[in-house]
Amino acid sequence: MTKVIIGVDPHKRSATIEIINAREKTVGQGRFGTDRDGYQAMLAAGRQHKDRLWAVEGCNGIGRHVAQRLVADGETVVDVPAKLSARARVFATGQGRKTDPVDARSVAVVALRTEGLRQVVTDDTTVALRLLVDRRDQLGRARTEVVSRLHHLLLELVPGGAKKDLSAQQARALLNTVRPRDVVGKTRRWLASELIHELVVIDKKIKIANRNSPSWSTAPAAG
Repeated sequence: MTKVIIGVDPHKRSATIEIINAREKTVGQGRFGTDRDGYQAMLAAGRQHKDRLWAVEGCNGIGRHVAQRLVADGETVVDVPAKLSARARVFATGQGRKTDPVDARSVAVVALRTEGLRQVVTDDTTVALRLLVDRRDQLGRARTEVVSRLHHLLLELVPGGAKKDLSAQQARALLNTVRPRDVVGKTRRWLASELIHELVVIDKKIKIANRNSPSWSTAPAAG
């Protein structure tokens, strides 16, 4: 399979890619958010090509977060200096006007034509922060599951159930208003109380994870 170059024009909340082959023909492109889902979609788009090289503009600056995530996922990444991609853009368009697709293509062309570009290596600090981000995401999913189960129990115990955005304190106050006498009701109340305790523990862990996680991990999708 012909090797492809995946040029990446990175921004804080989005990344645009242009995929070219050895003849500089575009074989793929797209714009993705830098949140977890957006990044995974971008990675999947690149991995459709078996023999590939990622070229990211400014890996010591704005492109650092994208480049490090790619390297951590086992991808080969080279750093394209902004000056080189700007020069390629002028040669290709006859002007210096920037657009994300043109920039991404310029980055890819530079990587295809230029030897000796610096290959990006793993930054241990970035890897550690990514582990913290993954942990926070895991806790978020666990919280959603607990709240869903709690809502189901409260709906059986309290007329109308609880509001959608439910905190542990609100759930406990609501649970204190009911005193079922039958075995099923008492069991539901006990299970709800256990879930509230789990929610308190998870919320404490999420606060700790939020303090330690990098800000770019929470960036919303491009818009």
